[in-house]
Amino acid sequence: MNQLSSRLFTGVVLMIAATVVYVFAAPSYRHGEPSVAGRRAEDFSLELNGRPAHLSDLRGKVVVLNFWATWCPPCVEEIGALNALQAKLAPLGATVLGVSVDDDGDAYQKFLREHNVPFPNYRDPSKKIAESYGSVMYPETYIIGPDGRIARKIIGAQDWDGPELSGYIESLIPRNSK
Repeated sequence: MNQLSSRLFTGVVLMIAATVVYVFAAPSYRHGEPSVAGRRAEDFSLELNGRPAHLSDLRGKVVVLNFWATWCPPCVEEIGALNALQAKLAPLGATVLGVSVDDDGDAYQKFLREHNVPFPNYRDPSKKIAESYGSVMYPETYIIGPDGRIARKIIGAQDWDGPELSGYIESLIPRNSK
């Protein structure tokens, strides 16, 4: 009986340890990382519509900053939902802003055309912008409030036009800009 109790106890401890490892390793655990929430979004320069711009030029708007690549299957998977989100957000004065880490400029341009991407995009083959945000997985998205602070960090493809996420993003938009 004593040996059975010992084995049972060991089994329970191993199950608890495995559960803890799984929870902390699962990407969903990192959603909304409190370590970045509230931090000022790192400003960066980019080119939009052939003109120089900065992320800070969008201050006052909610920005859904999405790091992505054409070679990333989850990025390709979520593009339709991001397009739909942009259609919802644009009339409210908010925007999706894509930053591609593609090396291949032709593949990047082809992707934007084939998927009719309506939101502003910038290609950063150096990956310096993503690195400055600490992005290591793609897609990775930062929801930035109108005050220029990160409200939430989300890793992985999402249902951006679903009621939970689009409602959350819309709740960040100041009432006077709706």
